[in-house]
Amino acid sequence: MPPPHANVVLENLTKKYRLRNRSKTILDNLNFVFPRGYNIAILGLNGAGKSTLIRLIAGAEEPTSGRVVRLTRVSWPLGFSGGIAGSMTGKEGTRFVARIYGRDVEEVEDFVRSFADIGDHYFMPVKTYSSGMRARLAFGISMAIDFDCYLVDEILAVGDAVFRQKCEQVFSSKLQKSDIIMVAHSPALLRKYCDAAAILENSKLTFYPDLEEGIKVYNELIKRKQQANA
Repeated sequence: MPPPHANVVLENLTKKYRLRNRSKTILDNLNFVFPRGYNIAILGLNGAGKSTLIRLIAGAEEPTSGRVVRLTRVSWPLGFSGGIAGSMTGKEGTRFVARIYGRDVEEVEDFVRSFADIGDHYFMPVKTYSSGMRARLAFGISMAIDFDCYLVDEILAVGDAVFRQKCEQVFSSKLQKSDIIMVAHSPALLRKYCDAAAILENSKLTFYPDLEEGIKVYNELIKRKQQANA
């Protein structure tokens, strides 16, 4: 039975990829509980599997074995547009997501059109968008839906300085009543949004309820890696 005060529970989570004639294991039998009430930074060396883990939590990828148990409403990774079919227009994609999450379609559409600010492109197929327009639409849809836990993989804001500020403002307002699980390398960004850390090393997540302690341990991990490679 999963613990009641959790956003996400990982149970024997394993993820492998086929690389030509061999299999590469990214995560192996990982068990972890992401508790509610914490904004958690996932830290780990390059190649540890942080982005893979975020995609598995979001449901953007399926595990090889084990399972992800979502006990609250968990977002897709902010800015992730892979769930929007390229043949759909921005309007169709927005309305489709609104219906999936049981939100008022017109209300969501009004927010996304205003927030994304991509003009008539909103009525064109997403496959015709530039990467910037696609990210604006995806971020707008992310912010139009209320989640209990938001997932962030490096990208917190997109576009020019004015639009990035708009992204950060609306995201900060969401976090007044929601939690966050974030992968980022910027200490300033982590300290701005997170209060706890989980270090991913050798397919094991270690939780640190004090963010500064987690960052200290992570920096020591980097130092040991550098010394080993010297």
